[in-house]
Amino acid sequence: MIKFLENLIFRLRAVILGALALATAFGLYFAFNLHMTAGFDKQLPIGHEYVKTFQQYRDQLFGSNRIIVVLQPRSGDIWTKDFFKIYKNLTDDVFFLPGVSRPTVTSLWTPNTRYREITEDGISAEDVISGKVTADTMTPQALQKIESNVIRGGFVGSLVSNDFTSAMVSAELQDFDPSTGQKLDYFDLAAKLEKQIRQKYENDQYTVRIIGFAKSVGDIADGANGVLVFFFAAFALTAISVYLYSRSALLTFATLFSSLTSVVWQFALLNLLGYGLDPLAILVPFLVFAIGVSHGVQQINLITAELAGGATSEQAARASFSGLLVPGTMALITALVGFGTLYLIPVGMIRELAITASIGVALKIITNLIMLPLVVSYMTFDNGFVSRVTKSRETRLKIMRVLGRVAEPRFAVVTLIISTSLFGFAVYESRHRHVGALHAGTPELREDARYNVDSRYIAANYSLGLNLLTIVVETKPDGCVDYPTLEYLNRFSWYMENQPGVALVVSLPFAVKGSSAGWNEGNLKWADIPRNKDALAQAVTTVPGSAALMNQACTILPVQVFLVDAKATTIAPIVQAVKDFRATHPMTDVNIRLASGNMGVQAAVNEEISQSELPMMLWVYVVIIALVTLTYRDWRAVIACCLPLTFATFFGYWFMEVLQIGLTIATLPVMVLAVGIGVDYAFYIYNRIQYHLAEGRHITECFQLALLETGMATFFTAITLAIGVSTWAFSALKFQADMGLLLTFMFMVNMVMAVTVLPALAVILDMLLPRKAPVKRVSNLMSH
Repeated sequence: MIKFLENLIFRLRAVILGALALATAFGLYFAFNLHMTAGFDKQLPIGHEYVKTFQQYRDQLFGSNRIIVVLQPRSGDIWTKDFFKIYKNLTDDVFFLPGVSRPTVTSLWTPNTRYREITEDGISAEDVISGKVTADTMTPQALQKIESNVIRGGFVGSLVSNDFTSAMVSAELQDFDPSTGQKLDYFDLAAKLEKQIRQKYENDQYTVRIIGFAKSVGDIADGANGVLVFFFAAFALTAISVYLYSRSALLTFATLFSSLTSVVWQFALLNLLGYGLDPLAILVPFLVFAIGVSHGVQQINLITAELAGGATSEQAARASFSGLLVPGTMALITALVGFGTLYLIPVGMIRELAITASIGVALKIITNLIMLPLVVSYMTFDNGFVSRVTKSRETRLKIMRVLGRVAEPRFAVVTLIISTSLFGFAVYESRHRHVGALHAGTPELREDARYNVDSRYIAANYSLGLNLLTIVVETKPDGCVDYPTLEYLNRFSWYMENQPGVALVVSLPFAVKGSSAGWNEGNLKWADIPRNKDALAQAVTTVPGSAALMNQACTILPVQVFLVDAKATTIAPIVQAVKDFRATHPMTDVNIRLASGNMGVQAAVNEEISQSELPMMLWVYVVIIALVTLTYRDWRAVIACCLPLTFATFFGYWFMEVLQIGLTIATLPVMVLAVGIGVDYAFYIYNRIQYHLAEGRHITECFQLALLETGMATFFTAITLAIGVSTWAFSALKFQADMGLLLTFMFMVNMVMAVTVLPALAVILDMLLPRKAPVKRVSNLMSH
């Protein structure tokens, strides 16, 4: 079959290359029209319990997709006429931003900010800033009145900082711009927040702080533009390394051109299918490029070996095509399945990433296994090149001969003991790794990024911040005036308020207590939930901001839990506390549901990643086992190929724990890619081992010969890719820096496992259970 394909493809090589050239020219147009896209709903796990709650009540409960803008004088407090004039203009500008749900815009200037108090004349309810007061006519007496209203209305810590040095404007966003009916362009909104808000109002007198999903995704996109710099740096380093290895500018060009061609096709197909490129998936094309380089170097390794042996360009290209078609296809199919399993996670953003990566890997079968040999077949090489490459290969072979001693039984036993001990320790240490972000603020950005600086300021100076977990409590009708229901909700609110990581809890029972005391001259003895239904109804009707604490039918009584940060280690225990209370304290006609708010969404994403990770890895290993079994028909091959991958995977988890890198949407593809790269190394090496076993050689000799043939290519590929991605550590985006460190480690550890643990396993298995006869299932067509 391989011989038939070889003759067919090389007979039609001019036609095939012409067709591929046309496809590339056609693809360039669509590739350049691919744009980055982002959307809040893309990060929602489809069908998850929390998301069902969020979707059901998203028009009634807010806080999941909010922007917060804080105006802060650089000196002094906010109680000045100039501050309130600028604060009024800032509120108006936020009101007219695209995508803003205008009824939800809240500041001291908006009419939905009211306070209530009980006086000797009855209930007094007023706007915090009277409608008679304007920014231009504000007097010192008016400022004193506003300050008094802010304090009495309980807005300190929510709209005004605890130390009176800043004030907030908050608003909910819709995924569709109500003014145009079009899908909200988050990048455009982020740009407007920067230009029309920050740049307009920030000066030597005032600081403007902005946080929210729209701003964070905009900052990530801005940082992603810098990804191109690191991509070109990695590309340049890769090009230099490939040239040093191949000693040929033509072979270097062919390798890199083939890998880049598939990236162009990938972008074009994404555009044609209606997808964009999410900022968090901006690095996926380079990961696909790296896989292409890995396979390209194996091709170059075999081609240069053939050229050094006196073969022509076409003969060398044919040998490369025939010799690497099987292991290359196996490795790429495994990588394809690995990225495809990401689709098992029902999060739109991750599924788009899975489609993006899977398309790129599938195209590698054409560009690296077919196009690259065909391009090389047309190249010509002088005698000087042959002498240079022969000399270079001799130097590399000396190194490989020394490394090949690892396959000697005495060294194989030592290697396996050491690697197994490290594996056991890695498994133990990786128990403590976490799913989700492990740092405060937005984990994709650096700790000193402007967004995270603003986020820390707001968390430190306000009780009500962006980290909101809304727990929906469903009750029977008129549950808000039912004493047993409110008493139960009061116990639940108190329980949540005392959980580590909770900054503040806002709920109807807490508000009713304050209202009840107000009806009784502020006497703290009356700060409780009235048992009398009429008194309870009276207290409920005068609760300020009651629209956020109950619906009109009194069947939804949300409990708003504000968290100190968005770390996975903060979110998970609080969510578990809700589940524990719900399970141990059930009540008839009361249903506690998780969860709305942006922390509810984040909790759902973390849980989906945690639940999907093991099935994903199992599917990848099932495919590897199936491919190895069908190809080599030897259970020893299954163990020899899979166990080093398992070792490398857990070493990666250990590395993540040491560097405090959580398993997130950004880092999950790296672990999948690591398996794909490890499979490349394992398949290429074991494929040659099987060939030599078919000649009746001893397993130790087989590995030593395989290492001479493919070992240096494996070693070189790992070094090259590791050097390239290590430059990412200097990126302005923390998630890119984390991925760079993790990829560098995984490229190297997979290579070490392939050239040490794989042969050690093969040798020991052959010693314990000797083969009855030489393996004869490898075609003689692999002899090149």
